[in-house]
Amino acid sequence: MKNVDDLIGSANELADQGLSNGEIADELNVSRETASWLVERGGGTTTREPAATDALEDIHVDWSAFGRDSTRLSYVGRAMADLLGSTDGDNEEIDLVVGIEKAGTPLATTVALELDADLATYAPRKHQWEEGDIDDLSGNFSRNFAGIRDRECYVIDDTITSGTTMTETVDAIAEEGGTPVSCGVLVDKRGVEELEGVPVESLLQVIRVGQED
Repeated sequence: MKNVDDLIGSANELADQGLSNGEIADELNVSRETASWLVERGGGTTTREPAATDALEDIHVDWSAFGRDSTRLSYVGRAMADLLGSTDGDNEEIDLVVGIEKAGTPLATTVALELDADLATYAPRKHQWEEGDIDDLSGNFSRNFAGIRDRECYVIDDTITSGTTMTETVDAIAEEGGTPVSCGVLVDKRGVEELEGVPVESLLQVIRVGQED
């Protein structure tokens, strides 16, 4: 994807496939508001009138050069595992990695493989979101993967845009009786050091220069 027109086209293709605005946001690595903006601009259907500035305050991250190649993806997972271990110093004690669906799961799988750890996955509530208060929705852990209770873990996703999804996942792990030790992402678009008291480590961080108030 090279420009906004490409993103608009992709957003509407996904909308035509029946994906929610939240799922489109996840697929394109943009905020929910930006996803609505893209669908609206392409003539698709959206139940919310987006603000004119929503998409202008966001940054699209295309990491498909890693994602489409298993070898490259394994290198990214190795780097992320190394980063998490170098910052908390307890890599050998972590036996569980939690991936945030969808894009965070393959990254989490490569991290878990590098650490010889179990894998859990969490589907955030944004996947159900179209409009209104997202707090009215709920996420869930897949029963096809490892359990959470009484275990320390790393939390893995591809990007942080607002921090809402990562915060939700950290809270959900705590509610299940687990202990998030650190969060790892490929790209942090917000520039956070911690969420809910849990350190956040990123391989790449976006820094906005000259942004208007």
